[in-house]
Amino acid sequence: MKTIFIVDDSDTNLATAEEALEDHFRVMTLPSAYKMFSLIEKITPDLILLDIEMPEMNGFEALERLKTNNSWVNIPIIFLTGTINAEIQEKSSKLGAIDIITKPFSASDLLNHINSHI
Repeated sequence: MKTIFIVDDSDTNLATAEEALEDHFRVMTLPSAYKMFSLIEKITPDLILLDIEMPEMNGFEALERLKTNNSWVNIPIIFLTGTINAEIQEKSSKLGAIDIITKPFSASDLLNHINSHI
């Protein structure tokens, strides 16, 4: 079973995404990028859903760090965001995110995006 990390500082978003995905994937919910980096040392996910707006380390910073490590560089990253604009799309693409999902998201929307990339 494929493993997906969901990284978001919102408990509601973590719960919604986990509920949508738990029947299809091994799901790990993480409330911060720091928690993700602690876990990724032990478990390599097949895909990461990564919130952009988080305290301490935002999604862009986390993605840059992921892409500089040879062990993690090929993990597909899908950004989660409540705000989408040309600047966010351009920066996401430049840094190597494969997709962006806007919040709030539905279970079917989440699954469709993930299934098109795994």
